Amino acid sequence: MNQHNSEIFQEIVKALREGERVALCIVIEKKGSGPRNIGAKMIVHRDGRTVGSIGGGKIERIIVEEALKALNENESKTITLSLGEGEGIETGLICGGSIKIFIDILNPNPKLIVVGSGNVAKPLTEIASMVGFEVTIVDDNANTATKDRFPTANKIIVNENLMKGLDEANPNEESFITIVHGDVKKEYEVLKRVLRGKIRYIGLLGSRRKGAELKKKLIEEGFKEEDVEKIRVPIGIDINAETPEEIAVSIVAELIMNLRCKK
Repeated sequence: MNQHNSEIFQEIVKALREGERVALCIVIEKKGSGPRNIGAKMIVHRDGRTVGSIGGGKIERIIVEEALKALNENESKTITLSLGEGEGIETGLICGGSIKIFIDILNPNPKLIVVGSGNVAKPLTEIASMVGFEVTIVDDNANTATKDRFPTANKIIVNENLMKGLDEANPNEESFITIVHGDVKKEYEVLKRVLRGKIRYIGLLGSRRKGAELKKKLIEEGFKEEDVEKIRVPIGIDINAETPEEIAVSIVAELIMNLRCKK
């Protein structure tokens, strides 16, 4: 592995470990003259930062623009750039030929934050871990939020101040949050906290009546109705689940559905 490739792959590992989606751009075809050969690579971050190079100048600016579009759509794609000959995105260059770039969107393992450590949280963590989620448990109960009880959890955060524990979990716009705590007052505070940020999925364990009352209260406190209505309550796909294990299956099924559907 040359030094350039080593730097590229180290950057990919670092980004994915930090929960960041990145685009790996690779030259897969070259006709005529071109700035880089087949196999040249560049990483594009969602903020536009790059590592590596596929030619610099206008060519690279176009590739970055297309990579940012692909990152936003979360979908890999192939683009062709015209360097003065043939079809493709015009670059204004006259050196002749064209290059084809594969933009591969690389996603980290989905992050699930489980608020609570009770009867539903346990099978939820086990099943979610089994299908590839990185699970963080956040709770204020040190007696139940333990590694012995949650051996498959990637991280367990115990804090008497549940809001500080949630902040420590560092949720972001790609995070899934399931609130299965049981204390309605604390669950309401968690809802207020997560609604202030951008979260991919928010689910709350409880009845439709409970959900309606909490949503009404949130709107009365000034939260936007469109944001409040994104809260999934009752949480999970309706399969007439009764036991904690069945409820966990329904929740993970809904998480997978959200994950696989295009945003």
